[in-house]
Amino acid sequence: MLYRKPLSKLRNLLRKQGFLPTGVFLTLLLSIILYTLVAFSQQPVVLNMLIAAPDAPPWKQFLIKNFEAKNPGIRINLVEGPNATNLLEDLYTSAFILGESPYDLIYMDTIWAPKFAAANWLLPLDDRISKEELAAFSPKDIESGRYQDKLYRIPVRSDAGVLYYREDLLKEAGFKPPETFEDLIRISQTLQKQDKVKWGYVWQGRQYEGLVAMFVEVLEGAGGFWINSDTGEVGLDRPETLRAIEFLRSTVREGISPPGVTTYIEEDTRRMFQSGQVAFLRSWPYVWTLANKEGSPIRGKFGMKTMVHAPGSTGGACLGGWGLGIAKSSRHKEEAWKAIQYFTSEEAQRLVTLSESYAPSRRALFKDPEIVAKFPHFPQLLKVVDKAVLRPPVAQYAQASDILQRYLSATLSNRMTPERAMQAAARETRQLLRIE
Repeated sequence: MLYRKPLSKLRNLLRKQGFLPTGVFLTLLLSIILYTLVAFSQQPVVLNMLIAAPDAPPWKQFLIKNFEAKNPGIRINLVEGPNATNLLEDLYTSAFILGESPYDLIYMDTIWAPKFAAANWLLPLDDRISKEELAAFSPKDIESGRYQDKLYRIPVRSDAGVLYYREDLLKEAGFKPPETFEDLIRISQTLQKQDKVKWGYVWQGRQYEGLVAMFVEVLEGAGGFWINSDTGEVGLDRPETLRAIEFLRSTVREGISPPGVTTYIEEDTRRMFQSGQVAFLRSWPYVWTLANKEGSPIRGKFGMKTMVHAPGSTGGACLGGWGLGIAKSSRHKEEAWKAIQYFTSEEAQRLVTLSESYAPSRRALFKDPEIVAKFPHFPQLLKVVDKAVLRPPVAQYAQASDILQRYLSATLSNRMTPERAMQAAARETRQLLRIE
């Protein structure tokens, strides 16, 4: 019988302690123990995940509820963290460094996967998802989750830098949307001379990650590069980089951009554009929804496209967005993968997109009839996403970004010449990557 060995062992143990249990008593006692063990084993598995507080509403309102309804044996414990991306990264990093991370699901910005993977904190996911399944996502979103040819992050939602333009003003003046740096400058100056706008172009120039995100688009448009992750080559002291910097410096020098642009972040520039003072804005897709709200002075009067570029080059859009990975220390890896499968699914992404207007990472949703009916700019946004540019997928990304931010800010604010600043930035970046 199934209970014979456990019963015999338990009977001998009790006799040693002075008890002489009957067979009925012993069977009853063992049944209670087994029932307790079974009941304990049937307790739901809890998966912990840290997320920025402003991103939490759709997760709390319907995503987690939907997942738990489909998976009654799994619960999601959502921990709300600070809004600043760098602080969220610090919390994850601290948890990993202190030992086994308390988080099972790792909610990652596009630039975190290489650092976390290089530190051996993430579980590789290649053997859990097929090439056919990956093909449903935007290619750059998938690429951003790789490190040394292994996949560590599945994208939940995408994001990409956008150039907004006042469509009404351009049509009135007989202009098409600009394609080159020169087009943008020329159209801006014309609209300013006609007193249509106060400023031609605003961008994010403060010394922070947003400066780097903006700059990689201009750098791509100038035909340059920051770090080639395949070869380790650094391109900051090349002529193309100086061309990109000259374009930004010229917008301030020519009065197209305000002198204070080197202190602006996203919301500073969004408010100026939405007030009707500006012809062109470099920002992110979230601006579309806010600037089209009822009462907005420019509602229905603007369009979007990929960033302008130099002749012979192509425009780029800095890739942003968020994705999910699994902590290597998690005790619930299979349950965590089930969660990733749902949260990155077409069903979940459609719900979030309709609710929050976030760009999905699944390409089909950009042309989904229900989504396009609510957000008619999504097919155009897909064209921007298709030209996405990755920030360098290197383990030392945070330090490399800090170097570029410091020297780029110094030259944009005229504290250093472009040549001297970029030579120093290139030298320090090579030292960081141990190239020299």
